[in-house]
Amino acid sequence: MTGLVLGAIVAFVILFILFTVKSLLIICPPNRVAVISGRARELSDGRKVGYRAIRGGRTLRVPLLEKVDWMELNTIPIEVAVQNAYSAGAIPLNVQGIANVKVSSVEGLLQNSVERFLDRDQNYIAAIAKETLEANLRGVLATLTPEEVNEDRLKFAQTLIEEADDDIKTLGLELDVLKIQNVTDEVGYLDSVGRRQTAEVLKEARVAEAVRKAEAEETEATSRQRAEIAAAHAQLRISEEQNALRVRQAELEALAGAAEAEAKVAGEKARVVAEQTLEAERIQLETRRLEADVVAPAKANLEAKELAAKAEAASIIEDGNAQVEVFRRLVEEYQAAGDDAQRIFVLRMLPEIIDKIVSTVNAVDIEKVSIIDSGGQGSGIPGFMNQLPATVISLAEQLETATGVDIFKSMRPDDEADASGPVPAAVGAGTGDAGEGPTPPGGDGQAE
Repeated sequence: MTGLVLGAIVAFVILFILFTVKSLLIICPPNRVAVISGRARELSDGRKVGYRAIRGGRTLRVPLLEKVDWMELNTIPIEVAVQNAYSAGAIPLNVQGIANVKVSSVEGLLQNSVERFLDRDQNYIAAIAKETLEANLRGVLATLTPEEVNEDRLKFAQTLIEEADDDIKTLGLELDVLKIQNVTDEVGYLDSVGRRQTAEVLKEARVAEAVRKAEAEETEATSRQRAEIAAAHAQLRISEEQNALRVRQAELEALAGAAEAEAKVAGEKARVVAEQTLEAERIQLETRRLEADVVAPAKANLEAKELAAKAEAASIIEDGNAQVEVFRRLVEEYQAAGDDAQRIFVLRMLPEIIDKIVSTVNAVDIEKVSIIDSGGQGSGIPGFMNQLPATVISLAEQLETATGVDIFKSMRPDDEADASGPVPAAVGAGTGDAGEGPTPPGGDGQAE
Protein backbone atom coordinates (compact mmCIF):
# COMPACT_ATOMS: atom_id res chain seq x y z
CA MET A 1 0.00 0.00 0.00
CA THR A 2 2.84 2.34 0.85
CA GLY A 3 4.52 1.58 -2.52
CA LEU A 4 1.37 2.54 -4.42
CA VAL A 5 1.17 5.82 -2.55
CA LEU A 6 4.80 6.56 -3.26
CA GLY A 7 4.30 5.73 -6.96
CA ALA A 8 1.27 7.99 -7.15
CA ILE A 9 3.20 10.80 -5.51
CA VAL A 10 6.14 10.38 -7.94
CA ALA A 11 3.79 10.36 -10.94
CA PHE A 12 2.00 13.45 -9.67
CA VAL A 13 5.32 15.23 -9.19
CA ILE A 14 6.44 14.32 -12.72
CA LEU A 15 3.15 15.48 -14.20
CA PHE A 16 3.33 18.71 -12.22
CA ILE A 17 6.88 19.35 -13.42
CA LEU A 18 5.88 18.67 -17.05
CA PHE A 19 2.84 20.94 -16.75
CA THR A 20 4.94 23.66 -15.16
CA VAL A 21 7.63 23.44 -17.85
CA LYS A 22 4.97 23.46 -20.56
CA SER A 23 3.34 26.54 -19.10
CA LEU A 24 6.67 28.34 -18.75
CA LEU A 25 8.19 27.25 -22.14
CA ILE A 26 7.34 29.64 -24.97
CA ILE A 27 7.69 28.32 -28.56
CA CYS A 28 7.26 31.00 -31.23
CA PRO A 29 6.30 29.99 -34.83
CA PRO A 30 7.70 31.94 -37.85
CA ASN A 31 4.46 33.89 -38.54
CA ARG A 32 4.07 35.22 -34.99
CA VAL A 33 6.01 37.38 -32.52
CA ALA A 34 6.00 36.63 -28.77
CA VAL A 35 6.21 39.77 -26.62
CA ILE A 36 7.30 38.94 -23.07
CA SER A 37 6.65 41.83 -20.68
CA GLY A 38 7.77 42.25 -17.08
CA ARG A 39 11.52 42.80 -17.12
CA ALA A 40 13.42 45.79 -18.36
CA ARG A 41 16.01 45.45 -21.15
CA GLU A 42 18.09 47.85 -23.21
CA LEU A 43 17.59 48.10 -26.99
CA SER A 44 20.33 48.50 -29.62
CA ASP A 45 19.57 52.25 -29.89
CA GLY A 46 20.12 52.75 -26.11
CA ARG A 47 16.47 52.90 -25.07
CA LYS A 48 15.24 50.86 -22.12
CA VAL A 49 11.98 49.00 -22.44
CA GLY A 50 10.10 46.63 -20.17
CA TYR A 51 9.63 43.78 -22.68
CA ARG A 52 11.45 41.47 -25.08
CA ALA A 53 10.26 40.15 -28.45
CA ILE A 54 10.91 36.63 -29.74
CA ARG A 55 10.68 35.95 -33.54
CA GLY A 56 10.72 32.22 -34.16
CA GLY A 57 12.38 29.97 -31.58
CA ARG A 58 11.77 29.22 -27.90
CA THR A 59 12.44 30.71 -24.48
CA LEU A 60 11.33 30.39 -20.85
CA ARG A 61 9.38 33.03 -18.96
CA VAL A 62 9.70 33.78 -15.30
CA PRO A 63 6.47 32.83 -13.62
CA LEU A 64 4.51 35.61 -11.93
CA LEU A 65 7.06 38.18 -13.18
CA GLU A 66 6.62 37.96 -16.97
CA LYS A 67 3.59 38.00 -19.23
CA VAL A 68 3.38 36.74 -22.82
CA ASP A 69 1.42 38.47 -25.63
CA TRP A 70 1.31 37.54 -29.34
CA MET A 71 1.39 39.58 -32.55
CA GLU A 72 0.54 38.15 -35.98
CA LEU A 73 2.97 38.66 -38.91
CA ASN A 74 0.51 37.59 -41.61
CA THR A 75 -0.28 39.85 -44.58
CA ILE A 76 -3.26 42.20 -44.23
CA PRO A 77 -5.05 43.12 -47.53
CA ILE A 78 -6.42 46.68 -47.68
CA GLU A 79 -8.66 48.33 -50.27
CA VAL A 80 -7.51 51.91 -50.86
CA ALA A 81 -10.01 54.34 -52.42
CA VAL A 82 -10.36 58.13 -52.57
CA GLN A 83 -13.29 60.16 -53.95
CA ASN A 84 -13.07 63.63 -55.50
CA ALA A 85 -9.39 63.99 -54.76
CA TYR A 86 -8.14 67.00 -56.67
CA SER A 87 -5.24 66.50 -59.01
CA ALA A 88 -3.01 69.13 -60.58
CA GLY A 89 -5.31 71.44 -62.57
CA ALA A 90 -8.15 71.19 -59.99
CA ILE A 91 -9.70 68.13 -61.63
CA PRO A 92 -11.37 65.86 -59.04
CA LEU A 93 -10.50 62.18 -59.49
CA ASN A 94 -11.70 58.91 -58.05
CA VAL A 95 -8.91 56.37 -57.49
CA GLN A 96 -9.22 52.73 -56.40
CA GLY A 97 -6.35 50.43 -55.49
CA ILE A 98 -5.22 47.46 -53.41
CA ALA A 99 -2.40 47.25 -50.86
CA ASN A 100 -0.85 44.49 -48.72
CA VAL A 101 0.68 45.43 -45.36
CA LYS A 102 2.03 43.46 -42.42
CA VAL A 103 3.56 43.98 -39.00
CA SER A 104 7.29 44.45 -39.52
CA SER A 105 9.67 41.96 -37.92
CA VAL A 106 12.76 44.06 -38.67
CA GLU A 107 14.78 45.10 -35.65
CA GLY A 108 13.77 48.68 -34.73
CA LEU A 109 10.46 48.59 -36.62
CA LEU A 110 9.24 45.68 -34.53
CA GLN A 111 9.41 47.86 -31.37
CA ASN A 112 7.24 50.51 -33.14
CA SER A 113 4.59 47.94 -33.98
CA VAL A 114 4.72 46.46 -30.44
CA GLU A 115 4.23 49.84 -28.86
CA ARG A 116 1.32 50.73 -31.20
CA PHE A 117 -0.51 47.48 -31.97
CA LEU A 118 0.08 45.08 -29.04
CA ASP A 119 -3.20 43.42 -28.06
CA ARG A 120 -4.85 44.93 -31.19
CA ASP A 121 -6.53 42.80 -33.80
CA GLN A 122 -5.70 42.96 -37.52
CA ASN A 123 -8.80 44.97 -38.37
CA TYR A 124 -7.57 47.82 -36.27
CA ILE A 125 -4.15 47.60 -37.91
CA ALA A 126 -5.80 47.53 -41.39
CA ALA A 127 -7.91 50.62 -40.59
CA ILE A 128 -4.87 52.61 -39.46
CA ALA A 129 -2.86 51.54 -42.53
CA LYS A 130 -5.78 52.36 -44.87
CA GLU A 131 -6.21 55.89 -43.50
CA THR A 132 -2.49 56.48 -43.79
CA LEU A 133 -2.33 55.23 -47.39
CA GLU A 134 -5.41 57.20 -48.48
CA ALA A 135 -3.91 60.36 -47.01
CA ASN A 136 -0.70 59.75 -48.91
CA LEU A 137 -2.72 58.99 -52.05
CA ARG A 138 -4.45 62.37 -51.90
CA GLY A 139 -1.11 64.06 -51.44
CA VAL A 140 0.38 62.31 -54.47
CA LEU A 141 -2.70 63.05 -56.64
CA ALA A 142 -2.27 66.76 -55.95
CA THR A 143 1.13 66.69 -57.67
CA LEU A 144 0.07 64.82 -60.83
CA THR A 145 -2.23 65.68 -63.74
CA PRO A 146 -5.14 63.39 -64.60
CA GLU A 147 -3.29 62.37 -67.78
CA GLU A 148 -0.19 61.33 -65.82
CA VAL A 149 -2.29 59.43 -63.27
CA ASN A 150 -4.27 57.60 -65.95
CA GLU A 151 -1.53 56.97 -68.51
CA ASP A 152 1.32 55.87 -66.23
CA ARG A 153 -0.24 54.03 -63.34
CA LEU A 154 2.97 52.16 -62.59
CA LYS A 155 4.82 55.41 -62.07
CA PHE A 156 1.90 56.71 -59.99
CA ALA A 157 1.98 53.60 -57.75
CA GLN A 158 5.77 53.82 -57.35
CA THR A 159 5.48 57.50 -56.35
CA LEU A 160 2.75 56.62 -53.86
CA ILE A 161 4.87 53.84 -52.32
CA GLU A 162 7.82 56.20 -51.90
CA GLU A 163 5.52 58.81 -50.31
CA ALA A 164 3.82 56.39 -47.88
CA ASP A 165 6.84 54.28 -46.98
CA ASP A 166 8.10 56.56 -44.20
CA ASP A 167 4.68 56.85 -42.58
CA ILE A 168 4.06 53.10 -42.74
CA LYS A 169 7.47 52.31 -41.19
CA THR A 170 6.81 54.84 -38.41
CA LEU A 171 3.77 52.76 -37.51
CA GLY A 172 5.93 49.62 -37.44
CA LEU A 173 4.37 48.19 -40.61
CA GLU A 174 5.72 47.07 -44.01
CA LEU A 175 4.08 47.84 -47.36
CA ASP A 176 4.48 44.73 -49.53
CA VAL A 177 2.30 45.63 -52.56
CA LEU A 178 0.43 48.69 -53.81
CA LYS A 179 -1.42 48.61 -57.13
CA ILE A 180 -3.78 51.21 -58.72
CA GLN A 181 -6.83 49.46 -60.13
CA ASN A 182 -9.03 52.25 -61.50
CA VAL A 183 -8.93 56.02 -62.10
CA THR A 184 -12.17 57.91 -62.94
CA ASP A 185 -13.72 61.37 -62.61
CA GLU A 186 -17.28 62.61 -62.22
CA VAL A 187 -17.04 65.59 -64.59
CA GLY A 188 -16.07 63.55 -67.67
CA TYR A 189 -12.62 65.09 -68.02
CA LEU A 190 -10.87 61.87 -68.80
CA ASP A 191 -13.56 60.98 -71.31
CA SER A 192 -13.13 64.39 -73.00
CA VAL A 193 -9.42 63.96 -73.03
CA GLY A 194 -9.92 60.55 -74.49
CA ARG A 195 -12.28 61.80 -77.19
CA ARG A 196 -9.96 64.68 -78.00
CA GLN A 197 -7.03 62.40 -78.21
CA THR A 198 -9.11 60.02 -80.25
CA ALA A 199 -10.11 62.82 -82.63
CA GLU A 200 -6.55 63.94 -82.90
CA VAL A 201 -5.44 60.44 -83.47
CA LEU A 202 -8.15 59.97 -86.14
CA LYS A 203 -7.20 63.29 -87.74
CA GLU A 204 -3.57 62.43 -87.73
CA ALA A 205 -4.48 59.03 -89.06
CA ARG A 206 -6.48 60.47 -91.96
CA VAL A 207 -3.76 63.02 -92.74
CA ALA A 208 -1.14 60.37 -92.46
CA GLU A 209 -3.23 58.08 -94.65
CA ALA A 210 -3.59 60.80 -97.32
CA VAL A 211 0.08 61.67 -97.12
CA ARG A 212 1.03 58.06 -97.26
CA LYS A 213 -1.33 57.51 -100.19
CA ALA A 214 0.14 60.47 -102.08
CA GLU A 215 3.61 59.35 -101.21
CA ALA A 216 2.69 55.85 -102.28
CA GLU A 217 1.32 57.07 -105.62
CA GLU A 218 4.37 59.27 -106.13
CA THR A 219 6.60 56.46 -105.16
CA GLU A 220 4.66 54.13 -107.44
CA ALA A 221 4.96 56.56 -110.36
CA THR A 222 8.62 57.09 -109.64
CA SER A 223 9.06 53.37 -109.39
CA ARG A 224 7.25 52.84 -112.71
CA GLN A 225 9.40 55.51 -114.33
CA ARG A 226 12.51 54.02 -112.90
CA ALA A 227 11.33 50.58 -113.91
CA GLU A 228 10.68 51.71 -117.52
CA ILE A 229 14.03 53.51 -117.68
CA ALA A 230 15.70 50.52 -116.15
CA ALA A 231 13.89 48.25 -118.64
CA ALA A 232 15.05 50.43 -121.55
CA HIS A 233 18.59 50.49 -120.23
CA ALA A 234 18.37 46.79 -119.62
CA GLN A 235 17.10 46.17 -123.17
CA LEU A 236 19.88 48.35 -124.56
CA ARG A 237 22.36 46.58 -122.41
CA ILE A 238 20.95 43.26 -123.52
CA SER A 239 21.31 44.23 -127.18
CA GLU A 240 24.85 45.39 -126.63
CA GLU A 241 25.67 42.22 -124.77
CA GLN A 242 24.02 40.11 -127.49
CA ASN A 243 26.08 41.87 -130.16
CA ALA A 244 29.19 41.43 -128.12
CA LEU A 245 28.19 37.83 -127.57
CA ARG A 246 27.79 37.20 -131.31
CA VAL A 247 31.15 38.84 -132.01
CA ARG A 248 32.73 36.82 -129.25
CA GLN A 249 31.08 33.64 -130.51
CA ALA A 250 32.44 34.32 -134.02
CA GLU A 251 35.90 34.93 -132.60
CA LEU A 252 35.65 31.82 -130.46
CA GLU A 253 34.44 29.75 -133.41
CA ALA A 254 37.35 31.01 -135.52
CA LEU A 255 39.75 30.29 -132.68
CA ALA A 256 38.11 26.93 -132.16
CA GLY A 257 38.42 26.08 -135.87
CA ALA A 258 42.05 27.11 -135.94
CA ALA A 259 42.72 25.26 -132.72
CA GLU A 260 40.88 22.22 -134.07
CA ALA A 261 42.95 22.28 -137.27
CA GLU A 262 46.13 22.73 -135.28
CA ALA A 263 45.08 19.97 -132.94
CA LYS A 264 44.28 17.72 -135.90
CA VAL A 265 47.66 18.41 -137.51
CA ALA A 266 49.39 18.00 -134.16
CA GLY A 267 47.48 14.79 -133.57
CA GLU A 268 48.42 13.42 -136.99
CA LYS A 269 52.02 14.46 -136.44
CA ALA A 270 52.00 12.89 -133.01
CA ARG A 271 50.46 9.74 -134.47
CA VAL A 272 53.17 9.50 -137.15
CA VAL A 273 55.90 10.19 -134.62
CA ALA A 274 54.37 7.63 -132.29
CA GLU A 275 54.17 5.07 -135.11
CA GLN A 276 57.78 5.77 -136.06
CA THR A 277 58.83 5.43 -132.44
CA LEU A 278 56.75 2.28 -132.14
CA GLU A 279 58.28 0.83 -135.32
CA ALA A 280 61.78 1.66 -134.06
CA GLU A 281 60.94 -0.01 -130.79
CA ARG A 282 59.49 -2.99 -132.69
CA ILE A 283 62.71 -3.26 -134.78
CA GLN A 284 64.80 -3.08 -131.65
CA LEU A 285 62.62 -5.71 -130.00
CA GLU A 286 62.81 -7.96 -133.07
CA THR A 287 66.59 -7.48 -133.20
CA ARG A 288 66.87 -8.33 -129.54
CA ARG A 289 64.56 -11.33 -130.03
CA LEU A 290 66.66 -12.63 -132.97
CA GLU A 291 69.81 -12.06 -130.97
CA ALA A 292 68.27 -13.90 -128.04
CA ASP A 293 66.63 -16.72 -130.07
CA VAL A 294 69.13 -17.27 -132.95
CA VAL A 295 72.39 -15.38 -132.64
CA ALA A 296 73.03 -16.01 -128.98
CA PRO A 297 72.18 -19.78 -129.19
CA ALA A 298 74.29 -20.05 -132.39
CA LYS A 299 77.21 -18.28 -130.74
CA ALA A 300 76.80 -20.45 -127.67
CA ASN A 301 76.55 -23.61 -129.83
CA LEU A 302 79.58 -22.54 -131.87
CA GLU A 303 81.56 -21.80 -128.73
CA ALA A 304 80.44 -25.14 -127.25
CA LYS A 305 81.43 -27.02 -130.43
CA GLU A 306 84.73 -25.17 -130.59
CA LEU A 307 85.39 -26.06 -126.97
CA ALA A 308 84.33 -29.70 -127.62
CA ALA A 309 86.53 -29.85 -130.75
CA LYS A 310 89.43 -28.37 -128.87
CA ALA A 311 88.84 -30.87 -126.09
CA GLU A 312 88.54 -33.77 -128.57
CA ALA A 313 91.62 -32.59 -130.50
CA ALA A 314 93.51 -32.25 -127.27
CA SER A 315 92.40 -35.75 -126.30
CA ILE A 316 93.39 -37.13 -129.76
CA ILE A 317 96.66 -35.29 -129.64
CA GLU A 318 97.39 -36.57 -126.17
CA ASP A 319 96.33 -40.11 -127.15
CA GLY A 320 98.54 -39.91 -130.27
CA ASN A 321 101.39 -38.58 -128.28
CA ALA A 322 100.89 -41.36 -125.75
CA GLN A 323 100.70 -43.98 -128.49
CA VAL A 324 103.78 -42.52 -130.19
CA GLU A 325 105.56 -42.60 -126.86
CA VAL A 326 104.40 -46.21 -126.36
CA PHE A 327 105.49 -47.19 -129.88
CA ARG A 328 108.81 -45.41 -129.37
CA ARG A 329 109.44 -47.28 -126.16
CA LEU A 330 108.31 -50.58 -127.80
CA VAL A 331 110.71 -49.95 -130.63
CA GLU A 332 113.42 -49.21 -128.12
CA GLU A 333 112.54 -52.41 -126.24
CA TYR A 334 112.45 -54.44 -129.47
CA GLN A 335 115.76 -52.93 -130.54
CA ALA A 336 117.19 -53.72 -127.13
CA ALA A 337 115.87 -57.33 -127.45
CA GLY A 338 117.75 -57.88 -130.65
CA ASP A 339 116.99 -61.23 -132.34
CA ASP A 340 114.27 -62.13 -129.79
CA ALA A 341 112.20 -59.09 -130.74
CA GLN A 342 110.19 -60.97 -133.36
CA ARG A 343 109.24 -63.74 -130.94
CA ILE A 344 108.30 -61.15 -128.25
CA PHE A 345 106.16 -59.23 -130.72
CA VAL A 346 104.36 -62.41 -131.84
CA LEU A 347 103.77 -63.50 -128.26
CA ARG A 348 102.39 -60.05 -127.34
CA MET A 349 100.04 -60.11 -130.34
CA LEU A 350 98.97 -63.70 -129.82
CA PRO A 351 96.24 -62.97 -127.16
CA GLU A 352 94.63 -60.33 -129.38
CA ILE A 353 94.71 -62.58 -132.42
CA ILE A 354 93.16 -65.43 -130.46
CA ASP A 355 90.51 -63.04 -129.08
CA LYS A 356 89.67 -61.93 -132.65
CA ILE A 357 89.34 -65.52 -133.82
CA VAL A 358 87.35 -66.60 -130.80
CA SER A 359 85.07 -63.57 -131.18
CA THR A 360 83.82 -64.97 -134.46
CA VAL A 361 82.13 -67.83 -132.58
CA ASN A 362 80.89 -65.79 -129.61
CA ALA A 363 77.29 -66.39 -130.66
CA VAL A 364 77.76 -70.16 -130.23
CA ASP A 365 76.88 -71.19 -126.69
CA ILE A 366 78.18 -74.69 -125.78
CA GLU A 367 76.94 -75.69 -122.39
CA LYS A 368 78.62 -79.12 -122.28
CA VAL A 369 80.41 -81.72 -124.44
CA SER A 370 79.36 -85.38 -124.33
CA ILE A 371 81.67 -88.07 -125.59
CA ILE A 372 80.07 -91.38 -126.67
CA ASP A 373 82.20 -94.43 -126.72
CA SER A 374 81.22 -96.76 -129.61
CA GLY A 375 83.40 -99.58 -128.33
CA GLY A 376 85.77 -99.65 -131.24
CA GLN A 377 89.46 -98.83 -131.29
CA GLY A 378 90.13 -95.15 -131.29
CA SER A 379 86.71 -94.12 -130.00
CA GLY A 380 85.64 -92.42 -126.77
CA ILE A 381 87.98 -90.41 -124.65
CA PRO A 382 91.23 -91.90 -126.14
CA GLY A 383 90.05 -90.95 -129.59
CA PHE A 384 89.17 -87.45 -128.38
CA MET A 385 92.61 -87.04 -126.83
CA ASN A 386 94.30 -88.22 -129.98
CA GLN A 387 92.45 -85.56 -131.96
CA LEU A 388 93.61 -82.62 -129.81
CA PRO A 389 97.10 -82.29 -131.38
CA ALA A 390 95.60 -82.22 -134.81
CA THR A 391 93.15 -79.54 -133.68
CA VAL A 392 95.89 -77.34 -132.30
CA ILE A 393 97.96 -77.72 -135.47
CA SER A 394 94.90 -76.85 -137.54
CA LEU A 395 94.35 -73.72 -135.43
CA ALA A 396 97.98 -72.68 -135.87
CA GLU A 397 97.71 -73.15 -139.60
CA GLN A 398 94.60 -70.98 -139.71
CA LEU A 399 96.46 -68.26 -137.77
CA GLU A 400 99.36 -68.48 -140.18
CA THR A 401 96.94 -68.26 -143.13
CA ALA A 402 95.19 -65.21 -141.64
CA THR A 403 98.21 -63.34 -140.36
CA GLY A 404 101.18 -64.85 -142.19
CA VAL A 405 102.84 -65.58 -138.83
CA ASP A 406 104.12 -69.04 -137.99
CA ILE A 407 103.46 -69.34 -134.29
CA PHE A 408 105.44 -72.51 -133.70
CA LYS A 409 108.38 -71.15 -135.63
CA SER A 410 108.31 -68.00 -133.62
CA MET A 411 108.37 -69.95 -130.38
CA ARG A 412 111.28 -72.16 -131.42
CA PRO A 413 114.85 -71.08 -131.17
CA ASP A 414 116.37 -69.73 -134.37
CA ASP A 415 118.63 -72.74 -134.97
CA GLU A 416 115.77 -75.17 -134.59
CA ALA A 417 113.36 -73.10 -136.68
CA ASP A 418 115.64 -73.13 -139.66
CA ALA A 419 116.13 -76.93 -139.64
CA SER A 420 112.61 -78.02 -138.88
CA GLY A 421 109.67 -78.35 -141.16
CA PRO A 422 106.06 -78.62 -140.11
CA VAL A 423 105.45 -78.98 -136.43
CA PRO A 424 104.75 -82.61 -135.50
CA ALA A 425 101.53 -83.49 -133.82
CA ALA A 426 103.30 -84.54 -130.65
CA VAL A 427 104.43 -80.95 -130.02
CA GLY A 428 100.87 -79.68 -129.70
CA ALA A 429 99.79 -82.63 -127.63
CA GLY A 430 101.88 -81.53 -124.74
CA THR A 431 100.34 -78.09 -124.41
CA GLY A 432 96.75 -78.86 -123.53
CA ASP A 433 94.85 -80.85 -120.90
CA ALA A 434 92.72 -83.88 -121.68
CA GLY A 435 88.94 -83.53 -121.57
CA GLU A 436 88.82 -79.77 -122.19
CA GLY A 437 88.98 -77.50 -125.25
CA PRO A 438 86.93 -76.94 -128.34
CA THR A 439 85.15 -79.78 -130.02
CA PRO A 440 87.43 -81.30 -132.73
CA PRO A 441 85.98 -81.35 -136.19
CA GLY A 442 85.23 -84.76 -137.67
CA GLY A 443 85.49 -86.58 -134.32
CA ASP A 444 83.28 -89.31 -132.97
CA GLY A 445 82.03 -87.01 -130.21
CA GLN A 446 78.45 -85.60 -130.41
CA ALA A 447 77.53 -82.19 -128.98
CA GLU A 448 74.23 -81.73 -127.23
